[in-house]
Parts: sequence; C-alpha cells; structure tokens
Amino acid sequence: MFRKMPFILLALMIIVGLLHSWIPEDIQSILYGMSLSIKSLIVSTLPFIIFGLLFKTTVGFARNASKMILTILVSICLSNFLSTMISYSVGCVAYTFDLTMPFPGAGDELQPSWVLVPPKLIGNDHAMLAALILGIVLGWLKPSLAALIAMKMNQVVGYILKGVLYAIPPFIAGFLIKMHHDNVMSYIIQNYGMVFALTACSVFAYIVIIYFLTSRGRELSFAQSLKNMVPAAIAGFGSMSSAAAMPLTLLGVEKNSQNPDLARSIIPATVNVHLVGDCFAIPIFAFAVMKSFGVAEPHFLSYLIFACYFVLAKFSVAAVPGGGILVMLPILERYLGFDATMLSLITALYILFDPIITCANVFGNGGFAMGLSRKWSWSMRKG
Repeated sequence: MFRKMPFILLALMIIVGLLHSWIPEDIQSILYGMSLSIKSLIVSTLPFIIFGLLFKTTVGFARNASKMILTILVSICLSNFLSTMISYSVGCVAYTFDLTMPFPGAGDELQPSWVLVPPKLIGNDHAMLAALILGIVLGWLKPSLAALIAMKMNQVVGYILKGVLYAIPPFIAGFLIKMHHDNVMSYIIQNYGMVFALTACSVFAYIVIIYFLTSRGRELSFAQSLKNMVPAAIAGFGSMSSAAAMPLTLLGVEKNSQNPDLARSIIPATVNVHLVGDCFAIPIFAFAVMKSFGVAEPHFLSYLIFACYFVLAKFSVAAVPGGGILVMLPILERYLGFDATMLSLITALYILFDPIITCANVFGNGGFAMGLSRKWSWSMRKG
C-alpha cells in the first residue's frame, strides 16, 4: 500500500472532487472532525516515533565513534543545513506566486462536529534532546544494551508508523472535503503545478552543481558520474524509498568513487538521514502553503531556528513513503504557524511529489558519498 500512496491520494482527490456535493453537510462535518482527530492522534504519537528513530541513529553513530563516522555525521548536518538554507531563497520566490486563496465568508466555513484531542505528554524538542543524550551515553557506556533497546524500539515504531500511514488517506479525506466545501480545492489544483516545477528545477539544479564540483569541472567525468547514478535514481522514483534503492546506489557510488570500500561505508550511514530532496521540497511547499493561507512570510531568524530543528529531525525520519513529512508536522506547526488544514495540505503535496523527492534524495546521496570519499582519500594521501 505504501508505495501506492501517491496514486491512492490522487484517486482520493478525484473521488472527493466528484462526490463531495452529494455528501450531506452533517456527514461532511463528521468526516472533517475525524480528520482533525486523526491529526491529533498522529501528533500525540510523534514524540515516541522521533525518540525511537533518533535514538537508533544516535546509538549507531556512538557505537562507531571513529574519526570517519564523526566526519560523516558532521558532513550530513552541514549538507542538510546548506540545502535547507538554499531552499529559503527558493521558498521566497514561491511566496511571490499569486497563491492567495478566496476564503469563505463568516459562517460559510465547514465546522467539525467532534474532535478528539488526546493529551501530549512530552514535546517533540524534548524527545529529540532525550534521544540524543541517551543514545550517545548508552552507546558509549553500554553498547550491547543500547543496541538491544534500539532494536526493540525500532520494531514498535515500525508498527506505529504502519498504523499512521494507513490513517493518512482518511486524515486527508476530511480536509479535502472541507476545502471543497470552502471552495478552495479547485484553486489549489490549478495553481500548485508551478510550485512543483519550481521545486523540481531547484533541487535538480543543486544536485547537478554538486556533481559538477565533485567532478572538478571535468565534463566527461561529470556526465559519467550522473549516468552511473541513474539506475538508483529510477529505483528510488519507483519505490519511493532510498533504502530500497540502496543496492543500486552502492553500485553507482562504487563506480564514481576513487575508494569503493570507503564509499560502501558512507551510503548505509547516510541513506535515511541525508535527504536533499526533503530539504528543498518541504520548505518550498511550506512557503507556498503559507502564501495560500495568508500567513506572513517568516523572517530569516525564524526560518533559521526552524532550519536547525528541521536538520535535527532529519535523523528521525522513517524510511517509508511519506515518512519525511510526518516528523516535520509539529515543527511546521510550532515554528512556521501551520494549522491543521495547512498540515494536511502539505502532507498531501509531499506524498504526491514523493517519487521526485526520493529520486532527488538518491542522486544527492550519490553526490555526497562521491565527494566525501574523494575528500577523505585526498586527506589520507596528504597525511
């Protein structure tokens, strides 16, 4: 089901678009309340999901706390942060698009008939901090125990994520009904094509620059390095999972690297956390959604704070379709002022665009591993 999620959401949009006028308003209100309740349930489980995934990643790095692992970790953070900051400029361009929606008048907006709001026991930022500290401390002091805990937590998180992903279609369905009721859905369909085009052009232009610089401007090497990564990128596009494309990514990076053994050690450590596609798509979509809903463009300092949490949260992204956006929902809500409808819209946009995002992630991982392995090989020869 997960690999078919974009097609499921596309079919859902068509069905709701055709049938929403036949649904009585009281039923629409119930379905909208269901979506709000699912959103609340997802948000309430996110601290545990973030803790489990980030704890596992941190333990893995702590258990292999060599100079190379630390170099990879720092490089991942810097690369993700650079991509996120570049996307700020692209997002500012997206914010200039004419995306202001015609909002319903007072009393015309669909209201939920009920909303379930479970208590949130711990904040996501606290979950991140706790996972980092405990992962590092236990990974160093009790590596076997830490690995066992991480494995068990990863199994539990996997079950939770499956439930969350099955809940995404009904979660989005209620908001689609609301947007049709409020007469804004047709506007979204007509105007977000240019946002998708801007996102794709910007992320792949950035990736091309990475490969060109890594190839030191040598045209033949540049073209060959891109060609070697095409099979992996196609696999990522079709599976919407960087992990599923990893065997082909390894083959491509080995061909592009001067040190294949070193390249093989980089890809497994970066496949689920170095996500260039996400770092471009989510902020750009966020700017477009804010413009559509009349939310003020974030100041640079506000975006900088968002970017720091965004990069940290990348270490807790699940390797499943749509996993990149799930852990970002509370960050978007807290630091960029997203409400429930905005969160549902950016989730739908992300999942619909997920094949392109994953393709970009795979290409980005290949360029990152190629550049880092060449830099490391050069440093070793110099030393």
